[in-house]
Amino acid sequence: MTTEEIMGFVGGLDGVLTLRPGPGDGSPELSWGDTFFYYAPDGEVPRTTQPFATIVTKDYPEDTSSRLDRPGAFRLNISAGKDAFVERTGRQPRDAAADGADPSETDALVPHPVYGALGWLSVVEPGPRTEPAVRDLLVTAHSLARSRYERRAGEDPAR
Repeated sequence: MTTEEIMGFVGGLDGVLTLRPGPGDGSPELSWGDTFFYYAPDGEVPRTTQPFATIVTKDYPEDTSSRLDRPGAFRLNISAGKDAFVERTGRQPRDAAADGADPSETDALVPHPVYGALGWLSVVEPGPRTEPAVRDLLVTAHSLARSRYERRAGEDPAR
């Protein structure tokens, strides 16, 4: 899957706000070129939540184990939630570090190298081996984000 295919798939889900930071938009330079997916049916970046999925195109400080410094490399990160994480890895998120998976392996679904303990999964350069799981996980992450949004909207009458 290319980044464009992922953006097209996620963008086809209801209420998705896709952010692609770049020069001149006030975002930190480190985030330029990456993509962030939020459930935001009002088109506003949610103040109280993280994206439900991201595409990163470079190593970040403290997050270099995926080796995104390779030409054309990118990593899809998905906030899969505990149930999907356990289903896909056979481990609890808190045990993500013990997984032993190589976070730089391409087309392999692994616990996120930094946020695995929070139920995030990642894939460097998703391909034919992981595409069905990636699509399912993106739908799951979107559904979880929508549920959080609706729960918070019910708590906040101004929303």
